[in-house]
Amino acid sequence: MRLRTLNEILIIDILSILMILSITFIPSTAVRVILGLPFLLFFPGHTLAAALLVAKEGMDIIQRIALSCGMSIAVTTLIGFCLNYTTWGIRLEPFLYCTTAFIFVTSFIALIRRIRILKTNKSIVEFKLNFPGWGGSSFNKFLSIMLVAAIFGALGTLTYAIAEPKIGGRFTDFYILGINGQADSYPTEYVMSNNQIVQVIYGNGLVDAVNGYGTVILGIVDQEQQTAVYSVKITINGTPVNIEFNGTITDVLGPIELRQGEKWEQKIGITPRQTGTNQKVELLLFNGNKTTAEDSVHFWINVK
Repeated sequence: MRLRTLNEILIIDILSILMILSITFIPSTAVRVILGLPFLLFFPGHTLAAALLVAKEGMDIIQRIALSCGMSIAVTTLIGFCLNYTTWGIRLEPFLYCTTAFIFVTSFIALIRRIRILKTNKSIVEFKLNFPGWGGSSFNKFLSIMLVAAIFGALGTLTYAIAEPKIGGRFTDFYILGINGQADSYPTEYVMSNNQIVQVIYGNGLVDAVNGYGTVILGIVDQEQQTAVYSVKITINGTPVNIEFNGTITDVLGPIELRQGEKWEQKIGITPRQTGTNQKVELLLFNGNKTTAEDSVHFWINVK
């Protein structure tokens, strides 16, 4: 059987654009799985094979499909592996755009090579579909059908696993560092006069007699697998105290909105209200509208 169709590389590029549009405007998971099957597990490998192997003689359609699917799995795995070590992470949008970019680049290379080798720029191609064993016995035809069904069944299962990945642990990194970014430079000694802080001594020996508050670096990293909104409160021996941030005084720091994997790290000032030794300074992290702290960190100070 002979089929006459538009250049398959151009068709793949068009379908890739339609895939992006469907992901953007069609939230249905079923639609994404159906459209994502060829996008993830056929298009990247086929365009790469077309860029590397311009001449296709000697290969039947089953061999071409197997080669394209195998190379697609390798390409998409490598893209996901690389994204895992970037600030974007393995998320839908970065993976979609990177895979599309790969398809477009390899498509361009394939088209250029075809033009140079074939000395023509045809938009119409003709190829022959030859199923192995189709001209033989009924048993051979049955085996061919089962082979095709097994390939597409495996690809469908893998596509569903990619489209609906199991979400790992959800948590938030919440930490404090000393004034110089080290764990040994927290404020340890405050000197108070007339209810005002006149001197702060840090663990690394630094003495500050200007600011009137002790400084720490507060850090929050969103690992909740979604956008989160945080707020922070501070207590000393269980009593709420104000927070100095960017020249303003507030009793609650926030809201701080972070995307998955995004980090917020800023200097804040802490001022105790009364003298005493071994006072516990505790920083409390709240997620969203929750009234119970999700996490906390603390250090100890002396005020004299």
